Amino acid sequence: MVLRGYYDGKAIILDKPADLPRNQPLAIDVRPLTGEQAEQPKSALQWMADNAVDDPSLPSDLSVNLDHYLYGTPKQKP
Repeated sequence: MVLRGYYDGKAIILDKPADLPRNQPLAIDVRPLTGEQAEQPKSALQWMADNAVDDPSLPSDLSVNLDHYLYGTPKQKP
């Protein structure tokens, strides 16, 4: 398991809560992150914006008729 965080001078502060039992003994390997590793992960929305495609074969009504394209339900009127 890899947990990300930072050292505030007194304690290691995790970026996100860890699903660990209280008082569980742990072995911790501390390594500073550099370069790309130190960057915060992108949000899903930012990833989608960075990887958007302009493809005429994609349906223009995908957001309205998502259930149709995923499950075959009847199309909704746009």
